[in-house]
Amino acid sequence: MKKLAAKEAKNGFGRLLDIARREPVTIEKNGRPVAVMLSNEEFERLEVVEDAYWAMKTQFADKQGYLGLKKSEKLLRELLNAEG
Repeated sequence: MKKLAAKEAKNGFGRLLDIARREPVTIEKNGRPVAVMLSNEEFERLEVVEDAYWAMKTQFADKQGYLGLKKSEKLLRELLNAEG
């Protein structure tokens, strides 16, 4: 993963965007990571992974009897901030 100092990212924002389209970029301030910039495609891919993770957790909870189907669906919608 590429790393850029915050000042370098600010002064070369166009370059930062170009790099982020290819790979995630860690932005550092005073040598410490403070943010990560990534392409929209990568962000969308991560959202799909997160949705699948929560769906799996909800199914597991339902199978274990922790929640009923309706409660699981409600919880999943709340966690994903999705419309039902």
